[in-house]
Amino acid sequence: MHEPWLPQRYGRVAVVMGGTSAERGISLISGNAVLESLLRSKVDAYGIDADNTLLHRLMNDKPARVFLMLHGRDGEDGKVQGALEWMGLPYTGSGVLASALAMDKIRSKLLWLQLGLATADYVELHENSDFAGVLDKLGSCFVKPVSEGSSIGIGIAETVSQLQTAWSKAFEFDTNVMAERWIRGREFTVTLLGDQVLPVIELESANKFYDYEAKYISNETRYLCPAPLSAEKTAEVQQQALAAYHSLGCTGWGRVDVMQDADGKFWLLEVNTAPGMTSHSLVPMSAKAAGLDFDALVMQILHSSTVMEAGHG
Repeated sequence: MHEPWLPQRYGRVAVVMGGTSAERGISLISGNAVLESLLRSKVDAYGIDADNTLLHRLMNDKPARVFLMLHGRDGEDGKVQGALEWMGLPYTGSGVLASALAMDKIRSKLLWLQLGLATADYVELHENSDFAGVLDKLGSCFVKPVSEGSSIGIGIAETVSQLQTAWSKAFEFDTNVMAERWIRGREFTVTLLGDQVLPVIELESANKFYDYEAKYISNETRYLCPAPLSAEKTAEVQQQALAAYHSLGCTGWGRVDVMQDADGKFWLLEVNTAPGMTSHSLVPMSAKAAGLDFDALVMQILHSSTVMEAGHG
């Protein structure tokens, strides 16, 4: 291990995981994988299952820094990040504003559209929406909670009744719901480690789309890494992902999900600021293709928290 990664440099590290979002179960698996990795690397690390005593626990424990493995609302959306900054605790991943923007799919899209970055057309949905009009505008569409991850609450709609049902399902997870034009084609994900763009992964799901079951349960999902794209197209999607990541102000690490339509054009879906680190997760897979094993990946993410000691970006 080279000198900047000497484990004693980082002091005591709290790996914060779990929480109360719909992604709690995945967060616990990710967090424990990270904790075990840090311990293998001889870092003085321990785990915290986040609940409403989290800040009190951190004030008592006084760790040197926090490795954030919370997924979803109340962990990945800037709230915890703001509290940690108030406490003066360095942490991994993006800052308050970038975390909040990335979690909100509509705010992300508004920013990308303003900057001329390609992202699918969308409509905000409400109980009294003109559902037939939405389908006229978008055609077949995905219905998504605006501020959830891991494909939780997502449905496909091709008819008015399907759209109404999908809205009701998504509304159970978030009062803000959107319909997004269904881009039929290939799906890719791009990992960012700092400003380094790692090899692109193509996802081939046996399901109708890359849903929760395909992400975390199915052994039939295929991952092609590096993705079978030309050098030109690989550079194009990597540059688009990096632009999306920078536009939100993301730092440390992240993952950008992208679709490619039949004409070969790439469309941004979303940015994840605390991606999964499970056995099925995409960031470790991309890092491995770049020559970084899991423990080296975890240490590099941990090292990114040191930027906070000079002021978090």
